[in-house]
Amino acid sequence: MKTVDPLHGISAFLAVADHSSFTRAAEALGLTRATVSAQVAELEERLGARLFHRTTRAVRLTPSGEAYREGLADMRARVAAAERAARAQHSEPEGRLRVTAPPDLGQRFLIPWVHEFLETHPGIRMELELSNSARHLIEEQFDLALRGTLAIEENLVTRQIGQSRLHTCASPDYLAAHGMPAAPEGLAGHRILHFSPIRRGRRWRFERGGEQREVPVEPRLELSDGWALRLAALEGAGICQLPGFSVGGDLRSGRLVEILPDWRAGQIPLHAVYPDNRRIAQRVRAFTSFLARKAKAEPDLQEG
Repeated sequence: MKTVDPLHGISAFLAVADHSSFTRAAEALGLTRATVSAQVAELEERLGARLFHRTTRAVRLTPSGEAYREGLADMRARVAAAERAARAQHSEPEGRLRVTAPPDLGQRFLIPWVHEFLETHPGIRMELELSNSARHLIEEQFDLALRGTLAIEENLVTRQIGQSRLHTCASPDYLAAHGMPAAPEGLAGHRILHFSPIRRGRRWRFERGGEQREVPVEPRLELSDGWALRLAALEGAGICQLPGFSVGGDLRSGRLVEILPDWRAGQIPLHAVYPDNRRIAQRVRAFTSFLARKAKAEPDLQEG
């Protein structure tokens, strides 16, 4: 019974067209010459067109054969790409993964996430640097960075995996002793805990219904680490302004209290950033996709 499979005979046709010989095509495919001839003949019958001029000395494409070959020009490339994709899904990523991320994000989320990721990818070894310092990924050979603000750096791919609101907050004990500010300007005279790496300096910004305020602050304590700043606020040292991925759990538990809830202090996008390399290691893609899935499930990383 003759096949009606539209792909049947195509490999034989392309091999004959490439080698201009049924014998050499059969050798390349690991088939007999008779099998290749039969497949091409069946293909010609199905198409209703002669694809080759055959003589005792040469095999040449007919005009119909040329047109058919041209129509199949990218088929082999697509098949090869599909095979690579299938093998990639089956193969296990492995090797060293060097990542840099902010300490507060690392303390609350990344450490347990990394443990889960490594448990499910035993072939990967990870080096995780927790730092607020800007790193040049390519020069310093980092595979991936998690960043709230993006430094200008060429040849990087960025994928936003979340965003987190800035919250102005303090402990109940501090507010009981010093009172609750009623407006942004009311922060003057309070003990301010300030995150020193903020690029705009010692100024806190607020917005409410299109109205914007920018308030200069005189910090009682400045720290370069968000997690340490959170701990100072929990101890009652003053008022801080930190993202939800640092203080969201404390606000829900009551360990910290939101100040000026009608005023928004902005938000921080969270990006996964990695070098733009078409041959980027599978382990980087796997970890980035994993981070996106985990962040999507965290309310403090999906604040609008």
